[in-house]
Amino acid sequence: MRLSTRIGLAVGCTVPLLVAASGWLLLHLVARDLHRVEDQHLRRRAAALAPDARALLRATADDRARAADTRQRQLFSAALDVGVRVSDGDAVFSGGPQPAAGVRLPAADRPVTVRAGGHGWRVLSRPVGGTASGTLWVFSPDTADRAQLRAVRHRVALTALLAAPLSGLLAWGLAAGAAAPLRRLTRRTAGLDPRATAARPEHRRTGVTEVDELAATVRTVLARYDEQAARTAEALDTARSFSAAAAHELRTPLMSMGANLDILAGHPDLPDPDRTEVLTDLRHEHARLLGLLVTLRELGRGDLVEAEAFGPVDLAEVAGAALAEAARRAPRAALALDAPAALPVHGWEPGLRLLLDNLLANALAHGRGPDGRARVRVTLAAAGDDVVLTVDDHGPGVPPEDRQSVFERFRRGPHSAGSGLGLTLVAQQTALHRGEAAVTDAPGGGARFTVRLPRGGGELPGRRDWLTVAAGTATADRSQGFPKEGP
Repeated sequence: MRLSTRIGLAVGCTVPLLVAASGWLLLHLVARDLHRVEDQHLRRRAAALAPDARALLRATADDRARAADTRQRQLFSAALDVGVRVSDGDAVFSGGPQPAAGVRLPAADRPVTVRAGGHGWRVLSRPVGGTASGTLWVFSPDTADRAQLRAVRHRVALTALLAAPLSGLLAWGLAAGAAAPLRRLTRRTAGLDPRATAARPEHRRTGVTEVDELAATVRTVLARYDEQAARTAEALDTARSFSAAAAHELRTPLMSMGANLDILAGHPDLPDPDRTEVLTDLRHEHARLLGLLVTLRELGRGDLVEAEAFGPVDLAEVAGAALAEAARRAPRAALALDAPAALPVHGWEPGLRLLLDNLLANALAHGRGPDGRARVRVTLAAAGDDVVLTVDDHGPGVPPEDRQSVFERFRRGPHSAGSGLGLTLVAQQTALHRGEAAVTDAPGGGARFTVRLPRGGGELPGRRDWLTVAAGTATADRSQGFPKEGP
């Protein structure tokens, strides 16, 4: 059922009820006002007639017939426009308009309505005292029950009956006109397929709040659909890039492992030193494969993280946990942490831990001094609205010409056994946290990696394609979350 029809039926049923209720209330108020006027008149007439009624009863009690007739005429003459009746229990004197003698009259101290013979009467009784006691009744036709009021009742009923179809049709017409903007919006959106076209309905304000709010809701829903479609496309791109990168990077270690396995299978009598060397190569290639898969998974995870995953994080606590894990993996390394007791930032805790783990792994792998022992110092400090993280080692450092490319995918040094994705993960997490990463010379020799992160929250980068775009060639500015010209 159309909305306009529903409104028409609702109004058509409601308006007659309101008309009838209003008419009943009006008649009740008018009748009460008429009764008030009549009752005041009856009280005045009863007060004026009480002395004559008393004299009449006294003359009757004294058996003075001539005097009783005179008093009776005086009583009826004074009654004027009201009916009067006087009774002492034995004799009854009545005159003027009043109910029939057989109608029972209430002995009330206030005016009441009595009905008899199809007519209504307002009746007021007053006791008459003195040497002879009795009761005085004063009567007046009930004007609230006259034909005029009955006619008004009939007209109210007729108006209520006529109001039903008229109000329903009027409400239907008004509702149909008011729903016209809604019908136009329906026509504009009916044939819209967000999967097939990027076109979106344009809505001009109609002045109808509900229609404008519905149009805004439709636009919001479509915008969310577009956003989710874009995120789905990004997820598919990430999956394709993961497959392509894995296939490309796994080819060499798998071929090497296959060659070593062929050697073992083809030379069962291989000398023990050679067999040990082949097995060592297999273990290294296996570890490299495992590390590469884990790193690719973390890159894809960072590309797909949502803003809801970000929250308050104590960076000092995360750094302490990362340093403890690094010390467990490299017990001979000299690791030091210089950080305040607490350093809160708005971030993604797994991503910040990944950033620190990879910086420490890089420093442990390439930060060995002449004695072959790695010495790494991690420093955390607040700098205005930012947090500055530095990781210093005592290795050979990074040549100036390579500092723009160390954050690119699969960029490995000449003696590196890693996957070439560790510093790419550092650049990705820095970008996700709207920060900046750079590499310089450490004060005591070696490399210093510096990461500057804002302490407050913000929107995620608009582009997140670290599996498909090398960090060093990405569009570079902090607002988009990509490093400038490399790190």
